Amino acid sequence: MLTPLSAIAVLVGTALWWFPGLLLLIRQRSTPSLDDFPDEPPLAEQAPRVSIVLPARNEAAHIVACVQSICASTWPNLELIVVDDHSTDDTGALARDAAVGDARVRIVSAPDLPNGWFGKQWACEVGASYATGSLLLFTDADTRHAPDLVGRTVAAREARGAELMSVAGHQDAVTIWEQAVQPSVFILILSRYGGGRAIEQARRAADVIANGQCFMMSRDGYNAVGRHEAVRRYVAEDLMMAQAVWRLGKRVSLVMGAAQLRTRMYDGLASLMRGWGKNIYAGGRQAVLGGAIGRALYPVLLPLLPIAMLAPFAMLAYAAVLFVGGAPMTASWLLVSLLTALGVLFTFAQAARINRDPLYRALLAPVGAAVLLVICLQSVWRGQRVEWKGRAYHTH
Repeated sequence: MLTPLSAIAVLVGTALWWFPGLLLLIRQRSTPSLDDFPDEPPLAEQAPRVSIVLPARNEAAHIVACVQSICASTWPNLELIVVDDHSTDDTGALARDAAVGDARVRIVSAPDLPNGWFGKQWACEVGASYATGSLLLFTDADTRHAPDLVGRTVAAREARGAELMSVAGHQDAVTIWEQAVQPSVFILILSRYGGGRAIEQARRAADVIANGQCFMMSRDGYNAVGRHEAVRRYVAEDLMMAQAVWRLGKRVSLVMGAAQLRTRMYDGLASLMRGWGKNIYAGGRQAVLGGAIGRALYPVLLPLLPIAMLAPFAMLAYAAVLFVGGAPMTASWLLVSLLTALGVLFTFAQAARINRDPLYRALLAPVGAAVLLVICLQSVWRGQRVEWKGRAYHTH
C-alpha cells in the first residue's frame, strides 16, 4: 500500500511526463489565430503588392493543387512566381497548365545550382529576384492556400508589428504512420519553442523560429538580412532566417492558420523517414541550447525524447507480464507506469487538438515514439550529411 510520502514522490516523479502537454496547452493559447485578422485591405487600391515565391523540385504530385489554390486568392494585388528547380518530372509543365490564362503567374527555371547552396534556398533566391512586390511570401509546393490566407497574413503582420510573419497551418496526415509520427516530431519542436507571443518577446536569437511552409517579410527586410544567400548552407533555412531577422533588431512572429493553410509534408512511412531524417539532426543542432557544448551533446540528447515517450508503455507492458505471471508487483510501480503513460497520451492529445485532429489519435503515441526513435538514431548516424531529392549536401 502506498504511504502519503511515497504517493507524493510518485506524483513528483511522474510530473515530467505531463509537462510537455501542459506546455503545449499554454503555448497554443498564447499564439494568435489568423481568424482574428481581416482578410481584405480597407481599400483595394491601397493593397500592397504581394509576390509569392514557390520553389518546386519534382513536385508533380502537388504542384497543380498548390498553384490553383494560390490563384484562388482574394488578395487584389498579387503575383506568383513558380521556380522549377531542375525537376526530372513534369513539375514545370503541370505548373504552366495549372496557371494557364492567369497573367499573375510566372514560371521560371532555376539556373544551375552554385557551389555552397542548398537547392531550395537557391530557388527562393532566384524567385525573389523576379519578384516585383513590396511584400514577399515564401511557400512550399505541398501546401494548399485558402483564398483569405494572403490578406489575413498581411493584416496579422501589420497588426503584430512583425518583419517576418509565419503561419502554422494544418498538417494533413493520411496514413497511420503520418498520424503517429507527425505529432511526435511537432511535440519535440513545440516543446523547444514558445508560442507566438513568446517568439515576439524573445531575448535571444536562439529562441525564435519560423515556418518555412509559409512566411512573409518585406522586400527591404529580405534584402537587409542578406536574402537567402545568408542561409544557403542550412537545412533549417526558415529557422536561420528568423534568427537573422531577430539579430537585425526586427520582430519575428507566428500565427496559427489551420483554416487558411494545409500541408501534407510526407505521403507515407518511407518519405516521412527520409524527410525528417534530413531535418531532425542537421536542422535540430541549430535549435539546441548551450552553444557549441549543446551541439556537441546533441547526438546524445536527441534520442532521449522518444525514449522518454516509449518508457511508460514499456513499463506498463512489463507490469502486465508480471500480473499475468502472478509475480509480486508494487502499487508504486503500477501507479508510476500508469501516470507516465497517461502523461504521454495527454501530450499527444494536445498536439492533436492544436492540429484540429481527432483526439483518439493520441493512442498512436507508442507507435509514433518508436518510429521517431529510429529516425533519430539514423539521423545521428548520418550526422551533417544530407540527401534530398537526388542531391547530397553537407550542412553547417
